[in-house]
Amino acid sequence: MLRFIPSILVALLAGSPAFAHVTIEQREAALGGPVKLTFRVGHGCGASPTTKVRLRIPEGIIALKPMPKPGWQIELVQGAYQKTYDFFHGAKLSEGVKEVSWSGNLPDAHYDEFVISGFIAKDAFAAGTTVYFPVVQECENGVHRWIEIPKAGSQEHLNEPAPGIRVLPAR
Repeated sequence: MLRFIPSILVALLAGSPAFAHVTIEQREAALGGPVKLTFRVGHGCGASPTTKVRLRIPEGIIALKPMPKPGWQIELVQGAYQKTYDFFHGAKLSEGVKEVSWSGNLPDAHYDEFVISGFIAKDAFAAGTTVYFPVVQECENGVHRWIEIPKAGSQEHLNEPAPGIRVLPAR
């Protein structure tokens, strides 16, 4: 009986929505506070391994830092914010990371997680809204653009949805 457990787990995980797209482990975060987000990549492009994960950072997510991954190279695109945001201890931030890319090799038979840490500016979003993080997943053969954002109030099915988090009121 025990020899069947691994195959049952594989079957369950393969059918799980958490492994169907690029997703975020955390579902929500509060305005005006720090946030750690874990992006999960559950498959390649067909059978082709993932070679690059590019993450666009929404305006209002500031002081961003990616977590290094052994065997992967990190590239940051920096730029000016549309406005200046309040940060900890009276600091004001007017520029920062706009995009993070990890380059490496993730075989289709495995999944991995890519982590960022940052701060949700208190005046950047309305509580209750969803903030989306468009992701482009490049593979040896092919690409997935997880960049589709639903229209407000829409329940439409998206083929390559951008992962998102719900914004909670400041604590």
